[in-house]
Amino acid sequence: MAARIDHLVTSGTFSLDGGTWDVDNNVWIVGDDSEVVVIDAAHDADAIAAVVGERRVVAIVCTHAHDDHIDAAPALAARTGAPILLHPADAELWKQTHPERAPDGELSDGQELTVAGTELRVLHTPGHCLGAVSLHAPALSTVFTGDTLFAGGPGATGRSFSDFPTIVESIRDRLLTLPPETVVRTGHGDSTTVGAEAPHLEEWIARGH
Repeated sequence: MAARIDHLVTSGTFSLDGGTWDVDNNVWIVGDDSEVVVIDAAHDADAIAAVVGERRVVAIVCTHAHDDHIDAAPALAARTGAPILLHPADAELWKQTHPERAPDGELSDGQELTVAGTELRVLHTPGHCLGAVSLHAPALSTVFTGDTLFAGGPGATGRSFSDFPTIVESIRDRLLTLPPETVVRTGHGDSTTVGAEAPHLEEWIARGH
């Protein structure tokens, strides 16, 4: 059976630089009837585990280490035995949320993760934070972008560890070069496509989004 994509939305808070906001997060589960990868274990390990069911969790992949994307990762790892994977450039951010529990492995640009016979290729896409990654699944015509690219523009760059020129470069060189029909599955909100977002790059740059 080919890999499929399950999706759930979990709710909680995001805290950084002294502020806290209510957020709804997308959690993506990629796999088949026997094994899955969980992308961004946000807020509610029980809800995520319910969607996973009896399937083996190959890995818990963090697109970045903002607390709303990783707060449930250790609990889900303890429950499933799956390793938590994070790009090492986000280690400092990770420690702000989980000082006593390090990730189990590192993500690197070009790394390939395989689940249910389907390849997820790691693209280092910094800008929203230093260790942000996207995951491209060519066989599923999908890229999971975390908070790097949304329907309507780049992720926020107004907080610590973020940089607007860097996120624009990541989007331009790593994401908008993917086939235009590629579905962009984001960390929050609605999905979009590479083709829908690509024409607006210069607008984003002009307004310094």
